[in-house]
Amino acid sequence: MMRNHLAAGTAAILTVPLVLVAPAVSAAVPPVVPPVATPPASPQATPATTPVAAPLAVPPPAPTLPPARLDVAAPTFTPPTAAPLPAPPLSLANIKAHLARFQAIADANGGNRAHGSPGFLASANYVKNLLDGAGFVTVLQPFTYGGLTGYNVIADWPGGDPDNVFMVGAHLDSVTAGPGIDDNGSGSAALLEVALEMSRQGLKPSRHLRFAWWGAEELGLRGSAHYVNDLPVSERKKIKAYVNFDMIASPNVGYFVYDGDNGTGANVITPPEGSAELERAFKSYYASIGVFVQDTPLNARSDHGSFLAVGIPVGGIFSGAEDIKNVAQAQMWGGTAGRPFDPCYHQACDTVSNIDDTALNRNANAIAHLVWASSVASAPGVVWQDRFESATDWITDPAGTDTATGGRWERGRPEATSYQGPKQLGRTTSGVNDLVTGRRAGPSAGADDVDGGRTSIESPPITLPAGGPLKLSFSWYLAHAATATDADHLRVKVVGRTTRRVFERLGEPTNRDGVWNTAHADISDFAGQTIRILIEAADNATPSLIEAGIDDVRITGAPAGSREAPGTPPTGPGGSRTGGVLSAAEANRAPEPDGVLAREPYSGIGAGPGADRTAASRGTP
Repeated sequence: MMRNHLAAGTAAILTVPLVLVAPAVSAAVPPVVPPVATPPASPQATPATTPVAAPLAVPPPAPTLPPARLDVAAPTFTPPTAAPLPAPPLSLANIKAHLARFQAIADANGGNRAHGSPGFLASANYVKNLLDGAGFVTVLQPFTYGGLTGYNVIADWPGGDPDNVFMVGAHLDSVTAGPGIDDNGSGSAALLEVALEMSRQGLKPSRHLRFAWWGAEELGLRGSAHYVNDLPVSERKKIKAYVNFDMIASPNVGYFVYDGDNGTGANVITPPEGSAELERAFKSYYASIGVFVQDTPLNARSDHGSFLAVGIPVGGIFSGAEDIKNVAQAQMWGGTAGRPFDPCYHQACDTVSNIDDTALNRNANAIAHLVWASSVASAPGVVWQDRFESATDWITDPAGTDTATGGRWERGRPEATSYQGPKQLGRTTSGVNDLVTGRRAGPSAGADDVDGGRTSIESPPITLPAGGPLKLSFSWYLAHAATATDADHLRVKVVGRTTRRVFERLGEPTNRDGVWNTAHADISDFAGQTIRILIEAADNATPSLIEAGIDDVRITGAPAGSREAPGTPPTGPGGSRTGGVLSAAEANRAPEPDGVLAREPYSGIGAGPGADRTAASRGTP
């Protein structure tokens, strides 16, 4: 969250009418772009105003924002008419893993992730590549400020009403002084995990969902202002609400909700119609979990200001920054009165140690609640699923033809291994167990990896319904050392009256770290059959370090009245299908002579130091 330095440059953004320039969000650029120079330190500015609740004293008013644009009708947020679906609980471990990656990126890039720096670029690529693998349509939108190039990560989930866009966002940049883990790794990581969980659940929102990770917020909302400026009038009118998440895990925590109904009387601009509904949605959720909240005035301290200034309904949550917690707040939320909500605000000590886990967990689930309640009309019915927390009769080497001498598939709690970055992942996507190629770490990274050929594991029989579309989804990773080749692989097949390979990821001669991704496959052609899911991993060429994992396997069928998003799934860089999944139609179009499906190389993660690995031991495999 930027300091409240309206008098020191930010006011120019908010007092000059936004110029609408076509085209809309710029065309997709490659996810890996050349690193840019580290920016100069941002100037210090005046302190911010204090978050205010109705019973508390109202601070002096901030400079007045301009009225909403009169040349464009303000959009209106309408609450969903259908009963909202409950959001699944998010994995705190996953969110903290994203924070650990942001910390590692900063550590590898001069201690920060600021605008124009290699650390910011690596952060943007980390977010974008995970979203690409989860099926989002993503772009890096470039902009220039202070002579440096910045980026917004814009991610659209396919489907939903394109004229009714529900948008959520968080800024991804830090100040130059530190890694920015609470400000705003916390909001960015939580929002990322919400997006990934939405993909895992295979949700079909009635509204079109758009996620954003903004650049250069700390320098005056530059990224979000560029985005709003760059939208044609027709596209901006489609955004019916924008919700912002900036600093949601402050260690001396407060629980604040953006004041959408001007209940404090301290807002510097009248909230656009629809903002009050967003405030009420948050307050209803916090009441349901027994957490008291206070209002914080709608000002322009974070990226919601860019949307507020043009009349788009806004909302958000906040856990406090440099302002001082008072006695009443300490009695209500715990913590220490007389100290800042975040004593490390805009400092080098804003690291992974500067996070309140309880606040992070509560606030991340509040974000998920709002996304589900405001955007989702129907969820697919779950036909079958396995999260591997208990034994469900998966069979290793079902055909008796496996050749692997080590690292065979098993269900269990994996132990992390590292060789030039993480290989076998010690965390799962849910619970504590997954399917993994040799779960123990052993004395070295290569002690229990796949060796000597192929290992396979097959699910119990699954009876599929006769009608309607069916989708298989699962979380996966394939990690390997630079000695791998395209003979090494991870494959998933569906075995029914026929056998079809629905997923394949090949090795290649480069170091690839383990990163959880989500894959989807249309298996409607197996409707009415009893099937099994066959998973294979192989170290088929020269001996190499090969590790693979599978988690959260699920088959869903669309409920009555729902519809699939039109068109084909999104493409990744270079036009390749994201996730390595091949539909039935695609498989039928592109068989190889021996019936093997067309194969896709591993796309990997990131650019620049810290983008594709955490600090790790360099052992011998």
